[in-house]
Amino acid sequence: MKLKVSRKAHFNAAHRLYKKQWDDTKNLEVFGKCSNPNFHGHNYELIVSVTGEVDEETGFVIDLKILKQLVRREIEEHLDHKNLNIEVEEFKNLNPTVENIAVVIYNRLKPHLQDFELEIVLYETPRNFVTYKG
Repeated sequence: MKLKVSRKAHFNAAHRLYKKQWDDTKNLEVFGKCSNPNFHGHNYELIVSVTGEVDEETGFVIDLKILKQLVRREIEEHLDHKNLNIEVEEFKNLNPTVENIAVVIYNRLKPHLQDFELEIVLYETPRNFVTYKG
């Protein structure tokens, strides 16, 4: 029997959406106020879901304490209260859109969750979110 279990998490981060090859006018045209040269921030809400078989002995798909610790170490400590463009290596040459942030989160977690299907849902705002399944 396969089930999906999920863990919610939260982090705050600043970023700027822009392409280095474009001038400020083109960046403003494409990314709007999100291209502010002084950056802007979001209160990101994250849902990490793993799908797998229920272990007959424990009754768990995954021990949620392990998932909690993994999300804290790999995501919250890595991204929380950071300027993504400046302080996070993955975004030195990658535009930190909500789509790209979700993929980075997935790629940081997946090596630790090889036995599971992994799904990332990342809310940038209460109305804007992305889902990524690898």
